[in-house]
Amino acid sequence: MLREIVFDTETTGLDPYQGDRLVEIGAVELINHLPTGRVYHQYINPLREVPEDAFRIHGLSTEFLSNYPKFSDIAKDFLSFIGDDGIMVAHNATFDMNFINYELKHNGFDTLEKHEVIDTLQISRQKFAGARNTLDALCHRFNIDNSKRTKHGALLDAELLSEVYLELLGGAEPSMNFENSSNNEIKEQLNINKNIRPKREFKISEVEQQTHLDFLEQNINDAVWLKL
Repeated sequence: MLREIVFDTETTGLDPYQGDRLVEIGAVELINHLPTGRVYHQYINPLREVPEDAFRIHGLSTEFLSNYPKFSDIAKDFLSFIGDDGIMVAHNATFDMNFINYELKHNGFDTLEKHEVIDTLQISRQKFAGARNTLDALCHRFNIDNSKRTKHGALLDAELLSEVYLELLGGAEPSMNFENSSNNEIKEQLNINKNIRPKREFKISEVEQQTHLDFLEQNINDAVWLKL
C-alpha cells in the first residue's frame, strides 16, 4: 500500500529563521494515488503580526488567527495524521518542509527529516521546461477547476495539488496499476464485492446430442467450425 500526504502551508513570510511563522496547514491523504477522504486542516496563531504582504496573499489577519491554537498545541494531531509511513508531497516542497521542521524542532518535537518528500514543482519543471509551473498554471494545463482559488488557502491548494500530482504521474492510469498490490488491496481499490455462484453443469443425452448434430448438418452449409 502506497500512502502519500499532499500538503500545503501558509505563512507570515518567507524565512522561519528570520522570525516568520506558519499560519495554516492543509493536507490530503492518498492511498495508491487515490484520495481517501481523510484531510487535515488547521489555522495557527503565529504569535506575531501578519505583514500586509502576507495578508494580501492568503487573507488571514492577525486578529483572525489570534483565536486559533499555537503550533505547539496542534503538533501532535498533525504528526498523527502524517504518520510514520506517509510520503510527503508538496509544490516547492523545500519551502513548506523548512517551516514545518523549524516549528517542530523549536517546539520539542521530532522533525520529518526521515520522511520521503516529493516536490511537484521539480517534476513539472522537468516535464514542462520553460513553461510557467505555478499551481494555477498547472491547473489550467490539466483543465482542473481552480475557480474557488481567489486567495491562497492551504487545504484548497492541497486538494488542487493532489489532482495536479495525479496528472503529473500520467493521469488516471497510475491508480489502476495493480502490479504490486495484493488481491485484497485490489478489491478494496476497485470496491469489488461479488458473490460468485457455484459452477452449474447441464447434461444432455446421446439422443439430444445427435439431434443437434443432424440439425446442423441439414440446415447450416459451409459452417466455419467444419473447416477447422
